[in-house]
Amino acid sequence: MPVVRRNILKDAAARDGYLRGIGLLKQEDSRFTTQQLGIPGPVVPVRTYDLFVVWHGRTMATAIPPDGSPRVRNAAHRGPIFLPWHRVMLGFLEKNLQRVLDEPDFALPYWDWAADGDAGSPTDAEIFSPACLGGDGDPVADGPFAYHPADPATFTVRIEAAGPGGMKLAQTSRGLRRSFAQEPPFGWRTLPTGAEVEAALAFAPAGADPADRYDTLDFNASSQGFRNLLEGWIPKDPARPVHLHNQVHVWTGGDMGPSTSPNDPLFYLHHCNVDRIWAGWLNRYGPLYAPDMTAPANVYQGERIDDPIASPLGPAATPRSVLDVSAIYGYDTLP
Repeated sequence: MPVVRRNILKDAAARDGYLRGIGLLKQEDSRFTTQQLGIPGPVVPVRTYDLFVVWHGRTMATAIPPDGSPRVRNAAHRGPIFLPWHRVMLGFLEKNLQRVLDEPDFALPYWDWAADGDAGSPTDAEIFSPACLGGDGDPVADGPFAYHPADPATFTVRIEAAGPGGMKLAQTSRGLRRSFAQEPPFGWRTLPTGAEVEAALAFAPAGADPADRYDTLDFNASSQGFRNLLEGWIPKDPARPVHLHNQVHVWTGGDMGPSTSPNDPLFYLHHCNVDRIWAGWLNRYGPLYAPDMTAPANVYQGERIDDPIASPLGPAATPRSVLDVSAIYGYDTLP
């Protein structure tokens, strides 16, 4: 039976299971060490939770095409693979949470950030209460992810982005950082709204190909389509450079900003909502995706519909294979 992902603010069991499961993964040693993963510094075990941090950081540094720049298009962002790649990542985390909780029916909850955007983007919204994710700070000082250096079980950031452009990884030992609603250019004052989500869902291209609803040439941060609207690179506006997905990262600030943004457990609640919006789009228009396999491999390999997704799951996952996940999970409501 598929599991049902629910709003974290409307399901106490989902909230409590998520918080407990994240804590367990953060304390669990994986089978990898920092040396095996090529992270400089002392050789120490990498926690299971931190494997996701490494995976996301490394993928953001993987350019598509290989001789290109990851700042133009990478194996998880700024192109059509953005939504399938993160869907695979969420599924992998969900399976690990089910394992450590010993609850095979556990489902990732989501944060409906547009509801908070419609409410004026309060920095003291319910999700940031001590009973849920805790608030902001350097370090975060309340809630389940507050930093208490004398406590060996405290939530500790151990791997962070480093080097030119934050494209390398380095060891650290500190508390989680958030800095809500900062002024531009270092932050953004508001969260996205429900009207902006609906505008992305309603996008209709000028072209005749139905797949153009999803993404269009040149399949990058300038292309027109639902994917780029939801990722948040368009509409282009110098006075408003961030939208939807990107806007939530920038509004939250702190550890949600760099390539190692999965350091913040808010990351998964945010991306679960992004995935929910994509599920609503697929429900409206069907399993549309672009580019197909006729796109040149030397430019788009890694993003075409049957290309393997860069993940620890290996080559079995492709964009096509995750367009219909109804046998695995669904959402309590779709936008």
